[in-house]
This record gives sequence, C-alpha cells and structure tokens, in this order.
Amino acid sequence: MSDQCILSSLAITYSSVLGGDFIRYFAGAGGIYLLVNTLFSSRLRARKIRRASPPKGQIRREILASLRTVAIFGANGTVIVMGAEAGILSVYTDVADYGWGYLALSAVLLILFHDTWFYWTHRILHYPPVFRRLHRLHHRSHNPTPFTSYSFDTGEAIINAIYLPLALLVIPAHPLALFVFVTHMMLRNAMGHSGFELFPANKQGKPLFDWMTTVTHHDLHHAHAGYNIGLYFTWWDRLMGTEHPAYQAEFARVARPSASPQ
Repeated sequence: MSDQCILSSLAITYSSVLGGDFIRYFAGAGGIYLLVNTLFSSRLRARKIRRASPPKGQIRREILASLRTVAIFGANGTVIVMGAEAGILSVYTDVADYGWGYLALSAVLLILFHDTWFYWTHRILHYPPVFRRLHRLHHRSHNPTPFTSYSFDTGEAIINAIYLPLALLVIPAHPLALFVFVTHMMLRNAMGHSGFELFPANKQGKPLFDWMTTVTHHDLHHAHAGYNIGLYFTWWDRLMGTEHPAYQAEFARVARPSASPQ
C-alpha cells in the first residue's frame, strides 16, 4: 500500500472516530447540562451543591478546551482501530467468539480497571510540579459544570486517553463492550461535574450506593483538591485515606430525603 493510501485510510478512520467522540461529548455533557442544569434545575434546587453559579465565560473556556480533548481522543481511537486491524490490540467482532457473558464481564473489567488507572494517575497529576503543567486547567473550573468533564490540558487528555489501548493489550473486548465503557465514562463524568446531587440517599441521609462516587464526592474534589480523587468508586479514596472527612455530612445536606428527621 502506498504512503498516500495509508494517509487516506488514516484520515478516513480519524474523521469517523472523531465524529463519534464529538457526538459523545456534546450529547453527554450537553445532554446532562440541558436536563440537570436547565430544564430540571428548579425541581433540583434543594439538591444544588453550591449557591453560587459558575462565573461568566467558564463554559465557553471549558468547551474550547474540550474540543482539543476530543481531537486527542479521536487520535487515540484511531490508534485503537489500527492496532486492532494489525492484531496488536484485542478487539473482536463476533460475539460468539467469547459469548455474551464475557462481553458483559469485559465491560465491567474495563470500568473497574479504569477507576484504578484514574485514581493513581490523578494522584500524580496533583503532585505540584505536575499539577501546574498538566492539571491546572481542569481545576480552573472551581465550580464545575458538565462541560468541565473534558476540560483538560493536553498532557492530561493524553494520560486519560492511553488507558484504553493499554487495557486492550490484555483484555479482549467487543465493540459493544467498548461502547458501554466510553458511554458510562462520559455520563458519569458529566454527572459528577453537574453541581446537583443526582444520587439517592437512604433514610439516614447517607448515599444509598455508598461504594459509588456521588456528585457531592467529586464536587468536594474541585473545592478541596487533595481529597476525593476517585472517578467511579469510593474504594481507593477510603483505602488510601483521601476521602474528604466532611463528605458524608455534605452529601446529607443536599440529598437527605425531605421526610427524614432533621
């Protein structure tokens, strides 16, 4: 195959993958913003974590930064496609090769391992010399919005992107499992930055699913950067002592059922 044909193939693949990442970001972040921060914001008023609104210009800055992240994720997706075609990365297309049970298991494993990858790379990103170069932009959104979810410096976007091709070196995955993984990643990320507590509480005002990170959990990270480093689950923060000591009280403040005793 000539160099021109290779470049043409790469361009076609990249444009296709880029389009999917672009749609995922704006459908996920934009959809959560439309539903939570706009259409149902009045109904969710009691669950708003902070009284203040994000400053003027923040969302525009977040979207512009996110376009760069989408471009980087598109390049990463192109690497995955080419790696799978070359037989380097384990992506299979026939469900019968492994069965539906494994397909579901592989999606769960990708999510679990991603949470671990995120926790430890996120801790590194908060090391002061690294933070200034690779993570400062994300934390400029002190009062986050769903659009904050992809508002990364270039280096942070690359660190987040390379997890998936590394995982596919050892975990065979069907495109449907990959779709579940990236959709879950986008929605949880956008929800976690929405500023409204969307997770249910039990009668005592504690998170009903206490093993999952809530919106309050991640919002506290933007307020107190050294705490609540995990992405999907609370396990690593609790094991490593990085969960904010006021987390449970802050969650109860915005999520306690109205019928609960005060």
